[in-house]
Amino acid sequence: MTAHQNGTISSEVSVFLLNCFVRSPSWKFWLSPPLSLLFLLAMGANSVLLVTIRLEASLHEPLYYLLSLLSLLDIIVCLTVIPKVLAIFWFDLKSISFYACFLQMYIMNCFLSMESCTFMVMAYDRYVAICHPLRYPSIITDQFVAKAAIFILARNGILTAPIPILSSRLHYCGTNVIENCICANMSVSRLSCDDVTINRLYQFAVGWTLLGSDLILIFVSYNLILRAVLRLKAKGAVTKALSTCGSHFILILFFSTILLVFVLTLVVKKKVSPDVPVLLNVLHHVIFSALNPIVYGVRTQEIKQGIQRLLKKSVVIRTTGSLHS
Repeated sequence: MTAHQNGTISSEVSVFLLNCFVRSPSWKFWLSPPLSLLFLLAMGANSVLLVTIRLEASLHEPLYYLLSLLSLLDIIVCLTVIPKVLAIFWFDLKSISFYACFLQMYIMNCFLSMESCTFMVMAYDRYVAICHPLRYPSIITDQFVAKAAIFILARNGILTAPIPILSSRLHYCGTNVIENCICANMSVSRLSCDDVTINRLYQFAVGWTLLGSDLILIFVSYNLILRAVLRLKAKGAVTKALSTCGSHFILILFFSTILLVFVLTLVVKKKVSPDVPVLLNVLHHVIFSALNPIVYGVRTQEIKQGIQRLLKKSVVIRTTGSLHS
């Protein structure tokens, strides 16, 4: 037991309990199979994409390096969130240590904004490719990708760090039960006896500054791309130009739509079950991660050909090995 500053006696929390879908417990049963399949799909598809880009020399280009970064972020986010959620669903393992909770909180906030920033850089890549094709090789270089990666890591790593730091410095008394499947900032800080106004304001300001600025720049890039494409008069030029950024646009649209739906459910939370935002938050960390490599793999001819060549090589190696044995 420890004494708080205002003189009240309370116990320090060392372990939190993640108690999700309190009002809809049957959701755990119905969500377990599809969530498990989505997790395996996200891990497998992103791993295949990373290996293909790594081994295929024809894919050693700036756009595919950025796509590799996006896949790596997806894998880390999935591994941070989904295994714990499945452990709760399957084995009722609700406990999570104090420090593990805030580490999860940091990774979720940091990597979500990193994904948004990566999309922004990829939108700039497509803008240069379509609006300034002759200057593309001199602007979008390996050095540009390296600088962009450092910027993505530094900007989001530094600006999102205060979110878990501020929450971890709060005094937690009374209940240690988080009504969520994950250590979301607001769900955790709600348990505190302290004033959490600064936490709320900082997360709101950083969230809208990082994600908002990225989405605005993405919108500007695609607006310029659309204007440039509509001026093309060569036969088939419009279709070819749009196909080069179709996969990217689909993923951005899906990414922003899920975020918009999640925000709207929080705004009208009195009219929907509190379990709905929790569900959307969990699904956002796995559906997008599974969709990303599939969309690029299906729509990008170079990646499809790279995967096919790797499969042929593996078949040849197995056949040769079986003949020798």
